[in-house]
Amino acid sequence: MLWKFNAPIKYAFAYGSGVFSQGKPVDASQRQVDLIFGVSYTEHWHSLNMRQNPHHYSGLRHLGSGAISMIQDNFGAGFYFNPYVEIDGIKIKYGVVNMDTMLTDLHKWNSLFVAGRLQKPVKILRDEPRVRFVNQSNLISALRTALLILPETFSELDLYKTIAGISYRGDPRMALGENPNKVNNIVNNQFLNFRNLYTPLLDVLPNVTMAHSSAFKLENTEIPVASMKQDMDPVRRGNMVYRLPLEFRQNLYVRYQSKLESSGLVESKYSYNLHGTLFDQEIAADPNLSVNVSKAIRSTVFGPSLGESIKGVFTAGVGRTLRYAFDKLQKNNL
Repeated sequence: MLWKFNAPIKYAFAYGSGVFSQGKPVDASQRQVDLIFGVSYTEHWHSLNMRQNPHHYSGLRHLGSGAISMIQDNFGAGFYFNPYVEIDGIKIKYGVVNMDTMLTDLHKWNSLFVAGRLQKPVKILRDEPRVRFVNQSNLISALRTALLILPETFSELDLYKTIAGISYRGDPRMALGENPNKVNNIVNNQFLNFRNLYTPLLDVLPNVTMAHSSAFKLENTEIPVASMKQDMDPVRRGNMVYRLPLEFRQNLYVRYQSKLESSGLVESKYSYNLHGTLFDQEIAADPNLSVNVSKAIRSTVFGPSLGESIKGVFTAGVGRTLRYAFDKLQKNNL
């Protein structure tokens, strides 16, 4: 399918219910495969693609590739989506993102729009070394964030559901017709894929230990699910806080600014040792840490996701936007 596009695609992956089961049967006529294309130069890419596939675009194509690129890069999370495109009998929705935008989000979590999608199982269609490298940092950041939210003891299933739910916290679509059981459906039906993704990273984390296992029924087969325990020592957890992605960590710091000033830690805020700063350890010892991490996620996700939803009305066109909303509601009511 990728070779059908003349415009160069550096990186591509498929995701969502059109690729991975979420536990409900999907009518073939309603199935749409979601794709993300990473490209080097958005204006050049859209210029080539609009010449080849003008029917993929809404009326915005008449403004030219420069305007399309400006709308993509400066509003929302930096994506441009074309839904309900049919290639070789397969219905797809593809989103275009600049490679630099993708790499920045994976590294710093400034929107969690693409980072959140790559924290869940996806099908890589065209790989790129920089993305593969930086996404390892994204995955271990998701793991650390989930551990900061979870209590001292939890199950492997709880861990994956917390990770899968990161990018949905604060997403306005969850309040507008999205299936409220979406996270459960994703993890319950992709449990082994989550395990393959995160077990190598769990093996190198020194503060998480495996205990006994319990049975989990997956497609009429019972598989063992580990019970886990994490070290709640503020020094160790402070190290996890310090290693969170930069922009997300600063978002979390803001919620402790008054505590920072009142505790006299202003000078030591950036005084790093092997276990982070004293400020990170103060944050790690806070009994409300889980709540504040969740708030930081919501504030990171909400703005860019809302921007993409609003932008989608114009980039997809009103007709296709209404059709997409109708199909989503119909699928969730099955």
